[in-house]
Amino acid sequence: MRTGVERKGGTMARAVTAGETSLPPGPRLPKAVQDAAALARLQPFLRRCQRRYGDLFTLRLHGFGDVVAVGEPALVKRTFLASPTTLHSGEGSPLGPILGANSLLVIDRDVHMRQRKLLLPPFHGERMRAYEPLIERITREEIARWPEGDAFPVAPTTMRITLRAILQAVFGARGEVLRELERLLPRFTTLGSALTPVPQLHRDLGRWSPWGRFKRMRAEVDALCDRLIDEARRDPALAERPDVLALLAQATDEDGAPMTNAEIRDQLMTMLAAGHETTAAQLAWAVERLRRQPEALTRLVAEVDAGGRAWRDATIREVQRTRPVIMFTSRLVKEPFELGGHLLPQGTRIVLPAALTHYDARFFPEPARFDPQRFLDRKPDTYTWIPFGGGVRRCIGASFAHMEMDVVLRTILQTWELLPAGPGEPPERLRFRGVAYAPSRGGEARVRRRRRDRAADGAAPTKRAAAAVG
Repeated sequence: MRTGVERKGGTMARAVTAGETSLPPGPRLPKAVQDAAALARLQPFLRRCQRRYGDLFTLRLHGFGDVVAVGEPALVKRTFLASPTTLHSGEGSPLGPILGANSLLVIDRDVHMRQRKLLLPPFHGERMRAYEPLIERITREEIARWPEGDAFPVAPTTMRITLRAILQAVFGARGEVLRELERLLPRFTTLGSALTPVPQLHRDLGRWSPWGRFKRMRAEVDALCDRLIDEARRDPALAERPDVLALLAQATDEDGAPMTNAEIRDQLMTMLAAGHETTAAQLAWAVERLRRQPEALTRLVAEVDAGGRAWRDATIREVQRTRPVIMFTSRLVKEPFELGGHLLPQGTRIVLPAALTHYDARFFPEPARFDPQRFLDRKPDTYTWIPFGGGVRRCIGASFAHMEMDVVLRTILQTWELLPAGPGEPPERLRFRGVAYAPSRGGEARVRRRRRDRAADGAAPTKRAAAAVG
């Protein structure tokens, strides 16, 4: 494998003089121009910079200051494995005002590790697999309304599936509170996502201002969460409950003190943010990609019918490689940090873009080609395939997200035949939604009920169902 040092215009190895900080080269365009390029055309912009400056280059962006982008796996690894005292991930995160000060995504060092150890068990092993029947049931209920033969976006469906799965598996919501959260949270998450990358709007200028509306919706969500927390603490069967809220309601710190309501609420919001819109967008991308890959789709359906899953696992990973919904993770330099021959100064923001490594021909031959075979019977490399980040900050819900995508995709393919995209249906563009990159047309699909389901379930939904889908 070649390194960035060997590339034309690449990062040149150099001795780091003790105490002398420096930044890699990068474009000298005005900040406003770099802001616009990163927002409108992130992946092409990063690739152009990489070709000119190598695997380590500096951008200058409003709100972030000096940003060093990394495209070399060895440097990605060094960053992911750095001491949490040297590099912070949570500090300065634009998600802080959205999710709350106690969120796992905005805390660092020992506090982060304690919270991570607490939250990790429900998303692995038997406890996680116990959620599969729930997700399959929710999926079947939602896709039963799909219109046969007509074009429609699947994103509204996948958003409802992932929201309901989180509310039941994580929040433990039922009955009236579940219905209230399902009513409120779509508007709340949409507004929160839109406000995340624009900290200038994080000012309450009254009830009709964006931040004012967000704060009032957050207060409503918090009140509903408090009801769930209070009910959980009074539940005599709390220890037997499978939802994550039940675990948090029983947790204590080193002194034996329980978590406060604010701490629990912020972690619930974190799991909502990490597993709702992101997984829904990834599922919409799976449909969009598969409708344009008839051979891969045919093989996938045959495997589903045979009861296998290896090709489906590989397909999910290839969808995440070709269409990552989170384009990069980042670290904030708290102490001078040596990287690629440069001693980066305190305050530098390091970004590790999936938008670079996922599309690099050195690591993925013919990177533009959709080919699940890349991941058949082998796991992706930890430092080139990074849709969930890495190191001690790797998304704790990664396994849960993969399981959820597996169950939803399997259930769709058991029930519906995805009709291939026609010549008048170009690939969908990436649309930035403030946190995740989603298909520009919502993962548009046309479906036909599979023959065995026609016989088992009777008539397929009519065109009148189309209104319910959107």
